[in-house]
Amino acid sequence: MAEALFGYAGNSVALIADAGHNLFDVLGLVVAWLADHLSKRAPSARFTYGLRGSSILAALFNAIFLLVVVGAIGWEALLRLFNPAPVASTIVIVVAAIGILINGVTAWLFASGRDSDLNIRGAYLHMASDALVSAGVVAAGLVIAATGWMWLDPLTSLVVSALIVAGTWGLLRDSVAMSLDAMPPGIDPDAVCRFLEARPGVTEIHDLHIWSMSTKDIALTCHLVMPGGRPDDGFLRDLAHDLKHQFGIGHPTVQIETDAEVTCTLAPAHVV
Repeated sequence: MAEALFGYAGNSVALIADAGHNLFDVLGLVVAWLADHLSKRAPSARFTYGLRGSSILAALFNAIFLLVVVGAIGWEALLRLFNPAPVASTIVIVVAAIGILINGVTAWLFASGRDSDLNIRGAYLHMASDALVSAGVVAAGLVIAATGWMWLDPLTSLVVSALIVAGTWGLLRDSVAMSLDAMPPGIDPDAVCRFLEARPGVTEIHDLHIWSMSTKDIALTCHLVMPGGRPDDGFLRDLAHDLKHQFGIGHPTVQIETDAEVTCTLAPAHVV
């Protein structure tokens, strides 16, 4: 709110846009925190996996929300680009520099978890993009102070908006894919299939599915044909252990079939 007030006083659309961006990112962080809290709730009779999937919805919401905000910023910047107005460059530089410090420190707090959790990655991208916006605003303020080129204020907003869209696109793509139970990024289904086929006693594998239960939990289901007879619990325990440590799959469910002559109704790869 302070940044928006200073942006209004300094007549800077770039500073006002940065303030709006920060405001919406605060809401995005609240959504991310709520999803993280919900994902830890115990399963219930209705939600048998708990609410782990809420973290995927939060990541999708954050990506869409950020793109909407960038669209609003871009539209205002285009209007101002064709009608430049005087800008108080000193106010812009000082306030945006404070924004760099606050957003940079916040992004650093999320940096360690951004590779393992899409939800945390979304929060990290929000904060990092805020720092980027503030840096662009500072740069524009310095040039405006030196040259008097008022059109740099809206142009900076447009350039930074394009960078934010480029950085957010991957988050949007991954969160949509997770929502549709796509193969998690980084997992080679052929490698998983070869691993399962190489287990002792396994002659065939079918109905293999791998998907994200949340932004950090991966599940697997499959049918293993084992004509030699059903394995003991040690086989399943070792299988679960190896899937977790080799592929990051922490929730496997395996159905054993012992009669190779009986065709399973889910045997063809295209049947679901």
